[in-house]
Parts: sequence; C-alpha cells; structure tokens
Amino acid sequence: MASTTRLSAAASNILGMTVGGGLADLRPTPRVLLDQGQNRSVSRLSLDGPAGAPIADSPTGPPVLLVPPLGVPTRCFDLRRGCSVAEYLLRQGHRTYLLDYGRMGFSDRWMGIEHFVRDVLPKAITVASEDAGGQPVRVVGWCLGGIFSVLTAADSADLPIDSVITVASPIDFRSIPLVAPLRPLVELADGWPFTGAYRAVGHVPSTAVRWAFQLTGIHKHLTKPLTVLSNLDNRELLAQIEAVERFTAEMVAFPGRTFGQIYHRLFRANDLADGTLRLSNGVISLADVRIPVLVISGDRDWIAPQRAVHRMVDVLTGSPEIRYEVCPGGHLGVLAGRAAQDSAWPHIDAFLQSRNAA
Repeated sequence: MASTTRLSAAASNILGMTVGGGLADLRPTPRVLLDQGQNRSVSRLSLDGPAGAPIADSPTGPPVLLVPPLGVPTRCFDLRRGCSVAEYLLRQGHRTYLLDYGRMGFSDRWMGIEHFVRDVLPKAITVASEDAGGQPVRVVGWCLGGIFSVLTAADSADLPIDSVITVASPIDFRSIPLVAPLRPLVELADGWPFTGAYRAVGHVPSTAVRWAFQLTGIHKHLTKPLTVLSNLDNRELLAQIEAVERFTAEMVAFPGRTFGQIYHRLFRANDLADGTLRLSNGVISLADVRIPVLVISGDRDWIAPQRAVHRMVDVLTGSPEIRYEVCPGGHLGVLAGRAAQDSAWPHIDAFLQSRNAA
C-alpha cells in the first residue's frame, strides 16, 4: 500500500515538473513600491487575501527591512510560497520591507562599498521608517547584506535603526576554508590577474556570480540528478530544489569597484576581522555599533563558517546586547531552507519580539 502511494505521488510530481509548470509556487509576496533611486528600490510587503489580492490591514508595528547581498536576487528572502522568510515575518505580525539593488552592468562599475553603506542603505532605512510613522527600523541582512547593515549602523549613528540581524555574514575571511587554497594564487604578482580582470570588464558578470555560487556547493550540484530520482515522491523536496534553481538562475552582475574592495580589503587583507574597514572617505569601526545585534550562522555553511561569522560577536564591543545562534543549513539553507522555519526564523522572530518589549 505504501509503495502504491509513493508511486502515485511520484507520477503526480513527474507530471507537475514536466507539463504542469513546476511544483514550486514561485509567486512573489505582494509588494508596493515606495521609493526608487540609483541602485535602490524599497517596497512594503503584504500577505495575500482570500482572492489572491493583498490584505488591506497589513502589520502596523515597527518596520523590518530585509537587505540582500549584491549579486543575488531578492528571492533569497522570498524563495517560494511556504518557504519564505518574508512571508513568515508578515504572518508573525512584523511590518516588512524589502530593499532591491536592481540589475547592474558596466555603467555601475564605479560603485564601491561607500555607495551602499552611505547612500543606498541610509535612504532605504529612512524610507521604511517614514512609511512606518517614524518608528526605528530593524534591519535583517543576509551574507554581504548583513555586513553592509552593521557597517551602516556603525557609520551613521543618527539613522533610525533599532537593531540589526545578520545571517551568514562572515567578517574573518581567513577562517573560511574555501579561501585558503586560493591564497597563493591571489598573492601571485600581488593579485594582478584578478585586479586586471575585474577592472577591464568593469563588473563581475551574472554568469560568473552564478558559477561561483554553484561551485561552493558543487557536491550538491553534481548529485542533484540522483537526489531528484531518489525522491520523486517527495513534493516538498522537489519544490525546494526547483526554487533554488530559479534563485541561482537569477543571479545578477556585481559592480567592479565593490568587488575590488572586497577582494583587496576583505579577501586579501582580512581587514574586517579586527572590526575596522578603511574606505576612500574614512574608516568605519564596528565598535561604533550602539544597538542590539543578533548574529546567526549555519552549521554546514562553507561560504560563511561559524568561526568566520562568530568573529562579529568579538568586534561589536559597543553593542548593548549581542545574541549568537547556530542554526541548521548551508549558506542559503540557513536563511531559506526547509529547516529554517523551525530554526533561524523563530530566532529572528524572538529577537524582534524582544525588541517590542524593550
């Protein structure tokens, strides 16, 4: 009987994958565009109503701004229906906003970290705060988005920021195992091969960003066909694989100057490991972060392993409250995996709820 049920489920899933348009519900969470500028659009998110229309009475509490890293689509926060941290936060009653950098190309090659930390994020935070009646913003950043978020909080103490949550945001690059084998090549000719390449092209193409992301999980990429064949009756798993494939396919270009700064200042010099980052117009110290921070790392994250992420706790010496949590998952999985709704998301919600009571 069990085998018959599995065969029936597998047959249904195969039909869904081949002629049914896919198994994952990839409809984005409804949103209203509030503000748009250079490399910045800010939207307010809402839940679907019974007929699929946005619910009129959206949450009214303090605003939560979701900040993605560069090079990836905002789908990281809204992977698929039923596995979306944005949807989860809305259902928990949090007024939720999303920052989108848009698509980038050669014309954006001049943009550095300063542009995002001192222009894009401050404006997005201000927009979210004003839309929420002037309430201070809780910022949630994944990967580089988390690094940008704490840098912004450290650099602009006058911004209406209530707290910051970072997910899978490494700041000690020498603690990343994937980096160690590349370091001799990086030091070759003082790093000239890499520097010359990104300066000539002006940006890191979306194809290269996609390849780099796939390479970090090459074992899963190579075994995916076997995983699919072995789980044809598991609709949830197949839908998750489909959603991750869509996410990976939507990678976007990375501005050349920002990549250069990350390459030289973080990858080669490991500057942020001591809590400071020297930019063209000054030095930012993470010791200047004066708000509560929640730091989350994944237990199977090869891009941002626990030691590289935990370093954030050590350098945020000015924060009045720091929480650190290790949750199941790899780099994307800790934020958007099927286990995240029982691990990372409740930690995020608990931290936000504690801010409500503060």
